[in-house]
Formats: sequence, structure tokens, C-alpha cells
Amino acid sequence: MTRTERLFVAIQPTEPVRTALTGLIGDIARARWTPPPQLHLTLRFIGEVSNEARQRIEEALDHVRVQPFFLGAEGTGRFPPRGHPSVVWAGVTGHPHLHQLRQQVDDGLLATGVPFELRPFVPHFTLARTGEASAGAVEHWLKQHRDFIGPAWRVNAFHLMASDLTPEGAGHRVLKTIALA
Repeated sequence: MTRTERLFVAIQPTEPVRTALTGLIGDIARARWTPPPQLHLTLRFIGEVSNEARQRIEEALDHVRVQPFFLGAEGTGRFPPRGHPSVVWAGVTGHPHLHQLRQQVDDGLLATGVPFELRPFVPHFTLARTGEASAGAVEHWLKQHRDFIGPAWRVNAFHLMASDLTPEGAGHRVLKTIALA
């Protein structure tokens, strides 16, 4: 039987950013908050892949060439934008290199032939899953934190990560770190 792993590509925040994001946790009953060590900005969710496909992905990501850049954590929001909220998030101030990085990651993945989830790119940190929470509690939290501004940080690398699903939620492991050129 071929072993598979659930993979994604992400940027991890610095500790000051993680601390600022952690300060947003709370005040939504029945929300499942992301543990602070698990906070990340997903560039691309890939899904279940074999070890052989993982090797091709790692090789493709080694060819990504983007200069280091600065990002800032700013604002909050929810998914979906209408209807019952399922996720609350903290936003990211965009930098052209962030979108260049995402595009090069996607180009590399396409070259591997490994299928991946096609979704629009909305840079964010998922703070909580709110499917069980009341919509009113989520809206109250959003009003409280709409002016959130966290620290900026220099992005020097991105990561191929594995997501291990457990009854307590997903746990993430860094499989490979790719330095920005």
C-alpha cells in the first residue's frame, strides 16, 4: 500500500506576529480556535499525495525564485462572506512578491502533474472554525477586532507542510523549508 500525506505550502509568521494573532483568540463560544503554534498563511493546499509525488513537489519548489519581502497582519474577516460564518481570520497586507510567490508555487505544482485544489487566493491566517458558534457572536467579535493591526515581518522562506488529522483537529509539520532567493 502506498503511503500518502496531506500537504500544503505555507508561510509561517514570526513570534511577534503569532503573539499578536493569539491576542485575538476568545469571545466566540463554541468556536474551535487554532492553536498558536499552528497559525500559518496557506499559499496552496495540495491534498493527499504519495511519497513519489511529494518528491516531485519538493524538487519543483526548489526552483521558486522570489526576493524576500515584508508582510503585515491587518484586519479581520470571515468565510463565507454571507450566510452562517464557518471561519474567522486575520488578514494580511499584500505585497506584489506574495502574489509572485503564490504564482511560482502554482506553476511548479502544475509542472509536477499533481492535482491540487483551485481556489482564489485570499491571504489570511485562519483563527477559528465557527460552524458551531452563533452568527451573532461571530459578528460581535468581528466588530471588536475590525481595526486589528499586527506587526510587519520579513518573509525569508516558505514551507512544504503536512497536515495530520486527529480527533482534536489538524496538526502541522514542516517537511521542507525553502529559502527565498
